Amino acid sequence: MAAVAANVAAAAEDREPQREAVPGLESQWRQIENSESGRERPLRAGESWFLVEQHWYKRWEVYVQGGDQDSGTFPGCINNADLFEDQVNWRLKKGLVEGEDYVLLPAAAWHYLVDWYGLEHGQPPIERKVVELPSVQKVEVYPVELLLVRHSDMDTPHTAQFSHTDSVDLVLRTAREHFLVSPQEETRLWIKNAEGSFERLCNTRVTVLDAALKTGQVVIMETRNKDGTWPSAQPQAVNTALEEEEDFQGQPGICGLTNLGNTCFMNSALQCLSNVPQLTEYFLKNRYLEELNFCNPLGMKGEIAEAYADLVKQAWSGHHRSIVPHVFKTKVGHFASQFLGYQQHDSQELLSFLLDGLHEDLNRVKKKEYVELCNAAGRPDQEVAQEAWQNHKRRNDSVIVDTFHGLFKSTLVCPDCGNVSVTFDPFCYLSVPLPVSHKRVMEVFFVSMDPRRKPEQHRLVVPKKGKISDLCVALAKHTGMSPERMMVADVFSHRFYKIYQLEESLSSILDRDDIFIYEVSGRSAIGENSREDVVLPIYLRERTPARDYNNSYYGLMLFGHPLLVSVPRDRLSWDALYHILLYRLSRYVTRPSSDDEDDGDEKADIEDKDNIPKPGHVAGASSQDSGPEQAGPSSGVAGGSRAPVDNSPGPSHWPQRARRKHLFTLQTVNSNGTSDRSTFNEDTHGVSFSSQPYIAIDWEPEMKKRYYDEVEAEGYVKHDCVGYVLKKAPVRLQECIELFTTVETLEKENPWYCPTCKQHQLATKKLDLWMLPETLIIHLKRFSYTKFSREKLDTLVEFPIRDLDFSEFVIKPQNESAPELYKYDLIAVSNHYGGLRDGHYTTFACNKDSGQWHYFDDNSVSPVTENQIESKAAYVLFYQRQDVARRLQPQPSSSDPPASPACGSPPNSEFMDVN
Repeated sequence: MAAVAANVAAAAEDREPQREAVPGLESQWRQIENSESGRERPLRAGESWFLVEQHWYKRWEVYVQGGDQDSGTFPGCINNADLFEDQVNWRLKKGLVEGEDYVLLPAAAWHYLVDWYGLEHGQPPIERKVVELPSVQKVEVYPVELLLVRHSDMDTPHTAQFSHTDSVDLVLRTAREHFLVSPQEETRLWIKNAEGSFERLCNTRVTVLDAALKTGQVVIMETRNKDGTWPSAQPQAVNTALEEEEDFQGQPGICGLTNLGNTCFMNSALQCLSNVPQLTEYFLKNRYLEELNFCNPLGMKGEIAEAYADLVKQAWSGHHRSIVPHVFKTKVGHFASQFLGYQQHDSQELLSFLLDGLHEDLNRVKKKEYVELCNAAGRPDQEVAQEAWQNHKRRNDSVIVDTFHGLFKSTLVCPDCGNVSVTFDPFCYLSVPLPVSHKRVMEVFFVSMDPRRKPEQHRLVVPKKGKISDLCVALAKHTGMSPERMMVADVFSHRFYKIYQLEESLSSILDRDDIFIYEVSGRSAIGENSREDVVLPIYLRERTPARDYNNSYYGLMLFGHPLLVSVPRDRLSWDALYHILLYRLSRYVTRPSSDDEDDGDEKADIEDKDNIPKPGHVAGASSQDSGPEQAGPSSGVAGGSRAPVDNSPGPSHWPQRARRKHLFTLQTVNSNGTSDRSTFNEDTHGVSFSSQPYIAIDWEPEMKKRYYDEVEAEGYVKHDCVGYVLKKAPVRLQECIELFTTVETLEKENPWYCPTCKQHQLATKKLDLWMLPETLIIHLKRFSYTKFSREKLDTLVEFPIRDLDFSEFVIKPQNESAPELYKYDLIAVSNHYGGLRDGHYTTFACNKDSGQWHYFDDNSVSPVTENQIESKAAYVLFYQRQDVARRLQPQPSSSDPPASPACGSPPNSEFMDVN
């Protein structure tokens, strides 16, 4: 046996002539079992360990512990055959147990044994990695076996092994290598779950363990289509249409977006952003894939960035005339609930959300550190600004910051102690105000006391922050009527919604309100012997079939325009009031003939004999009227010398009128034009009102039809001033920027806490531009919102297409040798047509490849010239710095004509496709 062992040893030496001399048996035992390189060494993550068949290792132990190198117990070559299922694929048997089927050796010990004894010919070493699992390190004997397939061929899997600590990116690279995918093609992975559903493997930087991939799981590799779409995103029904789209070849970027229902605001913002050259190149060249931030708690798990990337790739593939942004719309609604559904929104608000979402999804800062805000404290601006920008970049570093972020200088001055606070703050866009006119045009109707005059429509120019008295003064210039003889009311639905006091602000009146100004009688100051008139609000009502059987007021419907009528206090009787009102209505109410009077007297006599109070006849109805009126929207009618008088006699104190034939009846009502009978008391002869009564003129349908001329009642004339239009002179964009940098005083709702005074102050604030970004977004604040009013400013803002110079606005010390650092060229405009409640968004944009301007109106795209771009609809402007434009401009070949540095020159028509 000793001779056999010697022969085997000799044969081993012949096979590997470079093997070192075999040490003694005791030394072998020590190196394999006990040394730092032996079996006793601790596991370290990432190290390689090797499997050795248990029986061979036991024979080796017996051999070295026997102490006789010539012994017949020599183990021979390492033979792991019993550990494999077959001798072809060399796959390990299932269920092998350490200590029973194999032992584990570190790499150094394994190499020692191979050097000393050799490895059975043809057998591969069984190398396994040490992995660090949660709270434990172990040798990964069984790696994860995945079945890799292509999306286009799910029936031909390729089996590959991966460690639990391998990244998903390695799985993707392995699949690309096996399926021979070219480097230019973009791919992504899906996994098939046990229930048969599919799930995206979005984050390829996580490990196989973190992705919860298990042995036998199917991993599908999907390759993006030439037109920028993914095969899995397209339903089977549109496959034919997709093939036709792939055959289409147009100018990249000239692609419309389908309106999904009031989504023109989103389409406009997307078209503007898609035509920012450096951002689009960033996505087209897949640089975003390396910077997707899946763990940012402020982000959207990379989903917004991926959805936007899909849109950009489709729009710039040149294979689409228009695309449907349904997936993007769904993602936006998921992460920003205000954009759920299909209501109209603001393109600038969507743009703000999108820029913030893209920034957080692509933020290179994976763990944001706490950064303390710093005040200038008397230090030089250059130092403080540099510190503020560095602090901003420590938490925010993305392509959005690189492209769109600039720096403000904010200066606050305390009005009391003079303390100055200087801070530098980043911005993503400039929201600049438009110079606003301090005048306002209001349309009103003037109702004269002369019944022969029709109401006159007037268009008045008043101070925007004026009072009701200013409205009366403006009307007085047109009518020659004293403002002291006017009362202003808001009429809504045939009733007074509100009667205004002189000192109230005009801002409470909206443009859509129907404002009537009534002439009332002049009145001297209130005194003991003074004669004073009472102003009564008068409503018109028509009796209709009641809804129930107790003749309730539900049977009376308001119609026509209400009146404010002056009645002398000494003539406060029903009969006098009837004749006063008959006179005021005489233009459109015909007096009855003598025959009608006679008929009426006979009927009145019959009524007197019956002596039954009839609803609507005021003499009898005054005892059936309501108690205190319900407070309505015009409950502020009384008060002050201009309003109807509170302490005028109530109807119970008025003289009873004789019962005779009348065209209409009178009844006291509340401000809504209705009577509340719930507090009626039969034992009383009348009801006293604590506030001013409203009087209703109630018509029977037959009497109204016979004597009331509705056409004449609704008639009015237009004063010459109605043709007046408040001309709005155009403003330059530079004026808006100047206004943006003007000193302003903080509002009461937003005071500043002065650290010196230790209290909140209405400090003065000034914003200055310190550093401008590569692409500057300027938002024109066309929509004005106050507590009482909302309006859209349709002022024409004149903005340059080229050479917008910011050198006069940037206060940072400038580089005189590089003026292009402060000059910008226009690249896109978001337009808004219409008013506040409705409108439509479109886009002008300059194609980065062709230099041609196009007009994007949802799915329609058409070329335009530069002189068509400037309009009153311009809402958001995109400007690109000239040094960036030159840097991004492709170098022309010797055969190509030199390209213009600015957008505007139309390309050759054979390279253009216009929908």
